[in-house]
Amino acid sequence: MRRGIAVCGVLAVTATLAACSNGSSSSSSTQSASASASSVGSLTVWADDTRYSQIQELAKDFTAATKVDVQVVQKSETDMDQEFISQVPTGNGPDIIVMAHDKLGQMVKNGVVSPVDLGDAKSKFSEAAIQGVTYDGKTYGVPYAVESVALVRNNKLTSDSPKTFDEMVASGKKAGSEYPFVVQMSTDGDPYHLYAFESSFGNEVFKQSADGSYTSDLTLGGEGASEFTQWLKEQGAAKTLNPNITADVAKDAFLKGNAAYMVTGPWNVTAAKEAGLDVSVLPIPSAGGKEAKPFVGVQMFYQSSKTQNQVLVSKFFQYLETKEAQSKLQQLGGRVPAMTEVADSLTDENLKQFASIAGKGLPMPAIPAMGSVWDYWGKTEVAIVNGADPASSWETMVNNIKTSMNK
Repeated sequence: MRRGIAVCGVLAVTATLAACSNGSSSSSSTQSASASASSVGSLTVWADDTRYSQIQELAKDFTAATKVDVQVVQKSETDMDQEFISQVPTGNGPDIIVMAHDKLGQMVKNGVVSPVDLGDAKSKFSEAAIQGVTYDGKTYGVPYAVESVALVRNNKLTSDSPKTFDEMVASGKKAGSEYPFVVQMSTDGDPYHLYAFESSFGNEVFKQSADGSYTSDLTLGGEGASEFTQWLKEQGAAKTLNPNITADVAKDAFLKGNAAYMVTGPWNVTAAKEAGLDVSVLPIPSAGGKEAKPFVGVQMFYQSSKTQNQVLVSKFFQYLETKEAQSKLQQLGGRVPAMTEVADSLTDENLKQFASIAGKGLPMPAIPAMGSVWDYWGKTEVAIVNGADPASSWETMVNNIKTSMNK
């Protein structure tokens, strides 16, 4: 059967589950989802500071239904991935780790995660979510949330729904706010937040295979690159893009009502509501004539390649594929669900919009080669905004990235 275990009653599989447990011990930072003496086995899950309590709550329901104990270990988001890579080969890593999909290529390259056959459950998730957990044609985990940036509007300043970048700027100026719109950039650049505008010119980072997974074929210098870079220079001259606008400056300007629009994610919508703002979430307007598609991050559960608890992991993943588990995770974390049925049942209009926008976005490349891209990409965008020659600057960037990838 798929992943080696049938969906059956606890009593029928108790002996098998107990035999498969490696008796993972807990540390001072570890708490069990259940201390039941009738536990038929134990799983260890690593989660970062934000997700730790959420996974604990989810695990309580799983343990109650299956008698499988879940040890949740809190880790720092900063270096959790590197600790996982170093610990798994020694046998001291967890059975499962929860983190974003952009580390997937690095995990596969280091041999610390195993493919997960989603089977029929694959059709339950959005296309972007499945693309995010796919690497080299194989799926490596169960997605539970997707996130992307969108255009957030201050409804007190304007009620327009601009379709193009120029319409948005004009609307923002008409509103009389200090900034027509804000998007974080900083002196090192922020290609993540600007990517939807870039994709509207048809310029993307790496070529995608038919299944949506990325190849290492760099396409940043391809279709639309010259138009996009010229646009960057024009926006720099007009001050609509500004390296002095950091994440904090952009957030502060929007929350104080000094910007009609902001390109940001759900995290700042929550902050806006707490500040008493009435906001709406809209698709990012096109700058280059094509649909503006933002990067999409996928939150997922990975399976360790060295787990000694394959049967328990499979059972836990089958639970994660249910509407009940996905709904619980959404309620606990407030994120946009990866499961389409759960996303369709959202009642919060802003979250529904984020779900729709993320569903049409482009998964952030998770291939190891992406590590060679970010720094050159961001700093080159800043240089062009500050007046550098677009064509030569971009060509140098592409060559530097290719050289770095080949090292």
